[in-house]
Amino acid sequence: MTKAAADRKVQELGIFHDVAKALTSSLDLDSILQTIMEKMAEYFRPDNWSLLMVDEERDELYFAIAVGKASEALKNVRLKVGEGIAGWVAKHGERVVVPDVYTDPRFAKRIDEMTQWETRSIICVPLRSKLRVLGVIQLVNVRMENFTDQESFFLQSICDYAAIAIENARAVEKIQELTITDDCTGLYNARHLYKTLETEVYRSARYGYEFTVVFIDLDHFKQVNDTHGHLVGSKLLMEIGYLIKAQLRLIDYAFRYGGDEFVVLLPQTGKDAALIVAKRLRDSLRTSMFCQEEGLNLNVRASMGVATYPHDAKTPREIIRQADEMMYLVKNTSRDNIGIAARGVMK
Repeated sequence: MTKAAADRKVQELGIFHDVAKALTSSLDLDSILQTIMEKMAEYFRPDNWSLLMVDEERDELYFAIAVGKASEALKNVRLKVGEGIAGWVAKHGERVVVPDVYTDPRFAKRIDEMTQWETRSIICVPLRSKLRVLGVIQLVNVRMENFTDQESFFLQSICDYAAIAIENARAVEKIQELTITDDCTGLYNARHLYKTLETEVYRSARYGYEFTVVFIDLDHFKQVNDTHGHLVGSKLLMEIGYLIKAQLRLIDYAFRYGGDEFVVLLPQTGKDAALIVAKRLRDSLRTSMFCQEEGLNLNVRASMGVATYPHDAKTPREIIRQADEMMYLVKNTSRDNIGIAARGVMK
């Protein structure tokens, strides 16, 4: 073995060690991938290198990490899965080495036109997880005369590490989501409600903000379960959860409190502004038809209660209790209406 080959081996071992250390010492995906991309650049010395992640919902690739002279221009660029060499690799899950891109019909010239960059060669490797491609690592303008089978094996190994890091991070994210979200509706659960309320009370007390809670209980929901079964009932709850979320701002929160009860938290919102939201929710329920895919066209109404911090209550449990009491006031009188703490049922 020549000295150069021996030095290369030592460099490879060092990189494997650093990447393995990053994988085992952190769950922060960004820092792990940053380490992997830096080590890859140190070894291959490309002009540009990037990590493209697959956005499965939109069937597109976006540049999660881009390093080099063209990196700024790539931040907002998206490729369709199948477009360009990276898109082809994402679609087919196979590694591609192209020494001269102008001889390859898959090459997407528009990226070079946008970045004012000249791509001569591309090496693209898929980040695979079982049967799915999670992303693509792309090295641009590597010195191809140095790209031997050994380099190819090393690159594949590093990409496998990156795929493991992404899978691990997503698994952890999923576990965290499950602990605070409701399986049926995708909204936050009651456990997360009280944690969020504690934070909101602290923040509002400190900065002199108001916030309002809307407690929502569906009217006659039991009849849906009794008539159509629990599967339809679950589908109905899911659709109503979606409707509630669609009526809110980005800073608002929606929770499934339990059964057919929902809670909406409106930060930095006084009672009058919150009533506009509550009326909008009530009117949306009145005019919506649910479970249409099942051919049912169900119409569901709700009893709602509204309470505002700090005027009606000053602790998380007390604010929920006040909103709940106002909801029951409606439930025991007219239903399909809104009860307001300190004001009574809406006329």
